[in-house]
Amino acid sequence: MHKQPNIILIFTDNQQAATLGCYGNDEIHTPNLDLLSDTGVTFDNSFCANGFCSPCRASVLTGKLPSEHGVHSWLDDRKMADWPKDWHALDGLNTLPKALKSQGYSTALIGKYHLGQPTSPAEGFDKWVTLQDGHIRSFYRNKIFDNGDAYDHVGHSVDFFTNKGIEFIEQETQNENPFFLYLPYPAPYGHWPATKETDENRHTARYADCPMNSIPREPLSKAAVDGYMLRAADNSTHMDFSMLMRAPNDLATLRNFYSQISMIDDGVGKIMETLDRLNIAEDTLLIFTTDHGLSTGEHGFWGHGAATVPSNLHRAAHKIPMIMRQPNVTKPGLRNKLMVSNIDVFATILDHANAPFDDASGPSRSLKPVMKGLSPDDWGEDIVFSEQEETRVARTPKWALFKRFSSEKQPFGDELYDVENDPAERKNLVGDPAFAKIKQELSAKIDAFFDEHAQPNADLWKGGRPIQNSSRTKYWQQEWGETWSPVYAYDD
Repeated sequence: MHKQPNIILIFTDNQQAATLGCYGNDEIHTPNLDLLSDTGVTFDNSFCANGFCSPCRASVLTGKLPSEHGVHSWLDDRKMADWPKDWHALDGLNTLPKALKSQGYSTALIGKYHLGQPTSPAEGFDKWVTLQDGHIRSFYRNKIFDNGDAYDHVGHSVDFFTNKGIEFIEQETQNENPFFLYLPYPAPYGHWPATKETDENRHTARYADCPMNSIPREPLSKAAVDGYMLRAADNSTHMDFSMLMRAPNDLATLRNFYSQISMIDDGVGKIMETLDRLNIAEDTLLIFTTDHGLSTGEHGFWGHGAATVPSNLHRAAHKIPMIMRQPNVTKPGLRNKLMVSNIDVFATILDHANAPFDDASGPSRSLKPVMKGLSPDDWGEDIVFSEQEETRVARTPKWALFKRFSSEKQPFGDELYDVENDPAERKNLVGDPAFAKIKQELSAKIDAFFDEHAQPNADLWKGGRPIQNSSRTKYWQQEWGETWSPVYAYDD
């Protein structure tokens, strides 16, 4: 057995927890992930740090908030030609691959990147296999950058990256090196044009007659329409956001979306089979999670937290799957109810690998004791925080407060939900005097948390600027002046 455990971090793209069988979905086909849940530890209250792809990936790889690392929005790779040469958004920061490589690990990124130039490896990665697009245009026909080589691959990207991941596992097992495999699948994604494709995969027929009753049919919300209008008015590259309002009633899209989840399930199954075949399952911590959730019509919108104006982090766009398994280490079948974040993956992996990390320097908390079925003595208050530019969120088992950036120029109001009695978050209690004290207490906790962790140059609420992109540029310019804009790097 390795002195240090192997680490495999499987990441999906845009997937709320409720799209898996092990989280209660009776229309989806996910037998391998359900088995992973049955044999590992499943976190029932896991949430994302942000409702966008790039910020969440940055948070998992660094253990930091967007208001610390500076990536607040999806990196707009439509403008990739203008990016600095070999630019990576996390350059200079301590990341999982850098920390693990310093401890003797072989490291690989095999899958979607979306944190900078895809043509060359980010710091800390020995092996680098990614696709050109962070904003997924297709599950097929992708340009691949493979350790200095570039070529086109016409097949399904999930199968491609699964096979490349297996090659890496086999090679490093033969070399007897502990390894870190970061395997971020570019699926199920949930956005057009990818989910509008007519290409059939091996699960297409499975959903051909599926009624898709697990996808809600609700009227469009005003917040969704306002979000669409904002993008239409502030979109210099003419990207079509109309799918965000049309997708919930497009059965072909919904069925394709579910078929991509089953394709991912196949990939997870092949990784699990590989670990068993190589007799290294007991030496390997396998983590399955995603970047952020995706509302599939709940609250009258399709998409992520910034699909509405103001931004939101309702459970559908915020709650994510998280499952961890290492046989004879994790407690089989455990369902944990703690409020956790995908930011916690950072400290968990480093702690599990016996790699040094400063657990007092950031919000990432190690779940290692929890994976073994223990209640961590120093866990502290059962609360989790997230942010989406002008919206910050605190969640406890009882309450959720959406706190909005407030000034005379920005009139957005706060929202308070009793998630214990109103899990769908329908009744906003923020104006009810009976709950004024709860609102005040949670608001103070949000302020204290961000005062402790946010960095001035990245704190949008104090005039800081985001890395490369913002979904609210004109909003922040109204507050901080016309010269306010995103940056590629912060001055030392």
